[in-house]
Amino acid sequence: MLVASWHVQRAIASTTSAKRVGVLLPTGALFPIATMAAWSLGRTVVPINYLLSRADLEHVVRDSEIDACVTVGPMLDFMGGLPEGVKAIRVDQMRFKSMPPVSFANPLKTDDLAVVLYTSGTSGKPKGVMLSVGNLQSNVRQIREWVRFDERDVMLGVLPQFHSFGLTVLTLLPLMAGCKIVYTAKFVPRKLLELALKHQPTAFIAIPSMYNALRLMRDTDPKSFASLRFAVSGGEPLAQAVFDGFKERFGVEINEGYGLTETAPVSHWCRPQEQKRGWVGRAIPGVEVRIVGADGTDLGCDQDGEVRLRGPNIMQGYLHLPDESAAAFDEQGYFRTGDMGRQDKDGCLAITGRLKEMLIIAGENVFPREIEEVINRHPSVKESAVIGSSDPSRGEVPIAFVELREGESFDERSIKALCRDELAGFKVPREIRCLDALPRNPTGKILRRKLIPLLKNDAPASS
Repeated sequence: MLVASWHVQRAIASTTSAKRVGVLLPTGALFPIATMAAWSLGRTVVPINYLLSRADLEHVVRDSEIDACVTVGPMLDFMGGLPEGVKAIRVDQMRFKSMPPVSFANPLKTDDLAVVLYTSGTSGKPKGVMLSVGNLQSNVRQIREWVRFDERDVMLGVLPQFHSFGLTVLTLLPLMAGCKIVYTAKFVPRKLLELALKHQPTAFIAIPSMYNALRLMRDTDPKSFASLRFAVSGGEPLAQAVFDGFKERFGVEINEGYGLTETAPVSHWCRPQEQKRGWVGRAIPGVEVRIVGADGTDLGCDQDGEVRLRGPNIMQGYLHLPDESAAAFDEQGYFRTGDMGRQDKDGCLAITGRLKEMLIIAGENVFPREIEEVINRHPSVKESAVIGSSDPSRGEVPIAFVELREGESFDERSIKALCRDELAGFKVPREIRCLDALPRNPTGKILRRKLIPLLKNDAPASS
């Protein structure tokens, strides 16, 4: 690794003097090599999301002010090349020979900007989240203190490293813990199970859609994940059907965690010995939590409000967006997550929805997740997403979109009947539509905002 890192370091130094360097690589060992090389030169790393649209890619390049990017040929082919003015530093064209002494002439310090991670953007263009060396170091230390990772662990890594989860938990954590990690660049369920049987991982970090795909596979070895001491889900809520199905198939309980790009990312982690289904656990060491009502006051136990966080892992702000950076923190210095949640008497957190996704139906607050949990229990449904549609009498009504399991047929009446049995009448979707695939971001999270255009110019829905 040191040999490769020196060659990448030399290539960066000879190609660009810019303070930020792009990294466009598939999930794997090349990513930490490129990252450490840039940091050793005092440069900030800008991981590039290889699933961005061309317009968003060009925005990221302009906004981050990079003029060079560490990459490989297949990735350039996949992206259709880099934007004009950005030089490619091709790792796959380097010949790693003897290793001169590795130079750390101007390494980054604790307060220096380590990475700029661009969010997928809930609205408008992606925003660059600024994380310092200290933010990343703190989060890795917090995780290790919380779940005791060490050199005996074996991790299975498939999440993209341009994402905060993949960067911190699947790249920096194994480096600092000195443990083995097995990477696979693409999520292929059959291959992942083969790797698990071969390498006997102790930790698997994934998102709900991945666990869902694994539990729906046919002819799987139930012992594939028998070696795990941690099976962790993050990124979005884990449906009960996925939790139950994975446990039934592999005998492993999934524990949920919580965090955001702005929190580097982990703020909560439900440890196996503290399993509380549907909750994301207690805050990891050093993270403080407020649950705040609409009037800005702190709420008590088991009351829903906005989740706000403070700690050494919280971002420095958004690149080139001082007003948005200031607005992201309240008067006490807590980061406004935009997520709704509640805490129990032990400090365990449950995420109940997004402030911006909350529906107001006849004056009642309704979160999509509650409806989706019911729909996902239908035997034909793989996953679902619920959004609001304007209604003259009730303000909003819920509309559901479903993606079916392989080989299943769509039966709207049957799904509605399940909803009527388990939900209050005003929460039952007025209409349920079937899509070949629900829209997702690069990590597999369902993007409800992409469903909104499907409601436009519709004929009136039947009840």
